[in-house]
Amino acid sequence: MLKQAIKNCSQHFSRPEEIERWDEDIIVCKILNPTPAIQANSYYFGHPQWGLNYFDACHRDEKFVELWREIIGSWHGKVVVDIGCGPGNVYASLKDVCGEPELLIGVDVSLGALKIAHQLGYAAILADAQNLPLVSGFADIVILNASLHHCDDMSKVLQEAAKLVRPGGLLITDHDPQKSAYEFKGLGSLLWQLRLPIYRYMKRGGHSSAEEQSWGLATEVHHRACDGVTSEMFYELLEPMGFAVKVYPHNHTVGAEALKGNYGKPFWKYRLAQKLSGIDPNSPEAALSLMCVATRMD
Repeated sequence: MLKQAIKNCSQHFSRPEEIERWDEDIIVCKILNPTPAIQANSYYFGHPQWGLNYFDACHRDEKFVELWREIIGSWHGKVVVDIGCGPGNVYASLKDVCGEPELLIGVDVSLGALKIAHQLGYAAILADAQNLPLVSGFADIVILNASLHHCDDMSKVLQEAAKLVRPGGLLITDHDPQKSAYEFKGLGSLLWQLRLPIYRYMKRGGHSSAEEQSWGLATEVHHRACDGVTSEMFYELLEPMGFAVKVYPHNHTVGAEALKGNYGKPFWKYRLAQKLSGIDPNSPEAALSLMCVATRMD
């Protein structure tokens, strides 16, 4: 079945001449501009241990599954594209509750991560999300989970992803930092920086050593103080492309309640840094992530 999925995947290429080679069953496309961010993502998520650390630690909890299941319902028989899929966290978390897609395509710049994702059931493509070699309008669901902030040009990636969605289809993004929640100043900014040695000491997932932490931070191009996504970015880019857009600010403990306007509270360390920076931690602007659910209308 996976062999047939790979064959079906190759039929959706708009520029087959950009396929550089096949690595076993993974389609490897040319990366025309291998920026430092692309190289960092390729190395970090492809590392045999760090990639598994990320797979085990991130986007696998009950609240994540609850929220995404509420949005997707069932993807049984649908064409799903997961951009920035990494080792396959989204499918690994949802496969038991959302059914089996007809075709599940995973796009990433890390060959090592794609090999893990392929073992889970992805038809895997190594390609730059800022220059996707895929035809427009063929996917029922396009996913960007914790992906935009790893890319140099977030707006370009969002536009490229949106082109793939068929009329009536969904574009879903989540777990990108909301810029207004991270506008740390003074003591708040100092506290934000102090988290890093604490994470290393705790050997928290993704921070088990100074080297792993350094490479992990290099991948997070827009997960920095005073950086991140905004609601305006989603509306301004997607509405002119024919999407009905809904944006949900949320923290990571509220699950499906985020869709009812319950954005929850940031974890205590963020609340403290926000208070020290003059940010109201109880406001929607202080919610750590933005989820965008956009339906293509035409």
